[in-house]
Amino acid sequence: MPLENNYAAIIAQIKTEIETARLKAATSVNRHLLILYWKIGNIILQQQNLEGWGTKVIERLSDDLRKGFPDMRGTSARNLKYMRAFAEAYPVFVQQTAAQIPNNSIVQQPAAQLPWFHICTLLDKVKSPEERQFYTRKAAENNWSRNVLTHQIESGLYHRQGKAVSNFVQTLPSLQSDLAKEMLKDPYKFDFLNL
Repeated sequence: MPLENNYAAIIAQIKTEIETARLKAATSVNRHLLILYWKIGNIILQQQNLEGWGTKVIERLSDDLRKGFPDMRGTSARNLKYMRAFAEAYPVFVQQTAAQIPNNSIVQQPAAQLPWFHICTLLDKVKSPEERQFYTRKAAENNWSRNVLTHQIESGLYHRQGKAVSNFVQTLPSLQSDLAKEMLKDPYKFDFLNL
C-alpha cells in the first residue's frame, strides 16, 4: 500500500513539473512573439510616416513576408494591421518588456502577459488608452480567457469598477486558469517557432 501512495505522489509531482515547464515555455515564447509583433508594428508606423498612407506598405510587407516565411502564420495584411495598432497603442511596450526577459523576472508590462488574440480583442473593442490599460491589467491579474475578457468589456466592467468585490486572485489557481491554457494552445507560437 505505501508503494502505491508513493507512486501516486510521484506522478502528481511530475505532472505539476510538466505543467509548470509548459507554462514557463509558453510565457517566454509569448513575450518574444509580442516583442516581435510590436517591433514589426513600429517599423510599419515609421514606414507609413515616410511613405504616406496610399503606398500600401502593409500589403507589400505581407506579400514579401509570406514569400520569405511560407510556414509562418501571422503575416497576413490583417495581422500586420493589428501589429501596427499594437505599436501605436502601447508605445513603450518593448523598452519595458525586453529589459525583463534576460533575467526571467516577472514582466512589468501587463500586455506582455497576454496572448496575441487578447491584444487583438483589446485593440478592436477598447478605444480609450486608460480603459484599454485597465482591461489589460485585469486580464493579466485574473487570468481571463479571451471570452471572459470580451464579456467584461461588453458588460462595461471599466465603468462599473469599484462597485463589486472580486475574489478571482484568491480563488483561481494560476496553473489551471483559462489564460494559461490559451497561451499553451496559441497556433501562432508554434508557427513562429516553425514547429
